[in-house]
Amino acid sequence: MEHLYEKAAASAAYLKEKLRFAPKIAVVLGSGLGDLTAGFTDTQEIPYGEIPHFPQSTVQGHKGALLEGKLGQTPVLAMEGRFHFYEGYSMKEVCYPFYVFQLLGIETVVLTNAAGGINRSFEPGTLMLITDTINMMGTNPLIGPNDERFGPRFPDMTEIFSHDLLDLARSVADKQGIEYKEGVYMGFMGPCYETAAEIRAFAALGADAVGMSTVPEAMVCSYLGIKVLAVSCITNMATGIQTVRHSHQRVLEIANQAGDRMCRWLGEVIQKM
Repeated sequence: MEHLYEKAAASAAYLKEKLRFAPKIAVVLGSGLGDLTAGFTDTQEIPYGEIPHFPQSTVQGHKGALLEGKLGQTPVLAMEGRFHFYEGYSMKEVCYPFYVFQLLGIETVVLTNAAGGINRSFEPGTLMLITDTINMMGTNPLIGPNDERFGPRFPDMTEIFSHDLLDLARSVADKQGIEYKEGVYMGFMGPCYETAAEIRAFAALGADAVGMSTVPEAMVCSYLGIKVLAVSCITNMATGIQTVRHSHQRVLEIANQAGDRMCRWLGEVIQKM
């Protein structure tokens, strides 16, 4: 674990030399949701490949760079592309940026994702505030030796998603007239989409949406003492509910269509944090 700390410290030291502001907020852009950065001013882009020890994004719709900028007067650091367990990365690699963020002084992370809808009141294009998660990835990013410089051996997960940030997001959505749902997000290993039988089981366990990210990231942020807000864009209904075959291209199309509403919503939320 000491090796992880030293690597994260080297990444953070490099970024401190590059960053012009001192952002306290970081945003992770899910598949097809990159338009949130269109409202940034005073931007600079730092490719992941230039950051010591940073993994590389390999998935279509994930650019693979950190974008520094401002939303209004608020400095923000955006991940244009995340890392997934199904890409072959270890869970520590999947969550590596958040260890770096803690050392940079990031206090709040906004996670976005494209997800499959399990709750039958949802439809493609629904925006869902994540209120809790279920980990069905078969592992945990906190397994292994613990370094107390990052967080405690047995971290509490009572409030993975900040109640204050959820209230802020609700207030802004109501003010803007943006429709949204709330629900539980289940993390699934991927990369294949789920079977109909798995979706029936997940529904019985209380999941409203399913996807292949976010759960380990939120767990590590909670461990690191970083506040989290997370929103899913429901880009398809899950297997056994949806009548057509799944495709990643369709996921990107729906995410792009819903992106304007999500950007307006989260843009104001971030400026009010």
